[in-house]
Amino acid sequence: MPGPDRDVAVRERPGREKPQPPADGRSYRGGVRRRRRLYFALMGTCLTLFVLAWAVVRHVSIGAAVAMSVVAMTIPPVAVIIANRRAPGEKWFDE
Repeated sequence: MPGPDRDVAVRERPGREKPQPPADGRSYRGGVRRRRRLYFALMGTCLTLFVLAWAVVRHVSIGAAVAMSVVAMTIPPVAVIIANRRAPGEKWFDE
C-alpha cells in the first residue's frame, strides 16, 4: 500500500526542477486560469449562438440564423488560439 513517503518520492523526480513562477511576481497558475476561463466563455458563446440561431431566430429569419451560425463557426479556432497562447517569458518548452 503506498504511503505518504512513496507519494512524495513519485512526485519529486530526480533531475527535474519544479516550474518556478515568473520573476515579475505573477502567479504561474493565474495565466492558465485566465486562459481557461476565456476559452470556456468563448465556447459557451459559440454554443449559445448555435442554439439560439436554430431554435429561435430561424422562425424569424433564415438569413440571420445562417449568419449567427457562421459567426459561431469561427469562434472555436479563435478560442483554441487564445487558450494556447503563452505569456512573454513563459517557459512553455520545459513542459
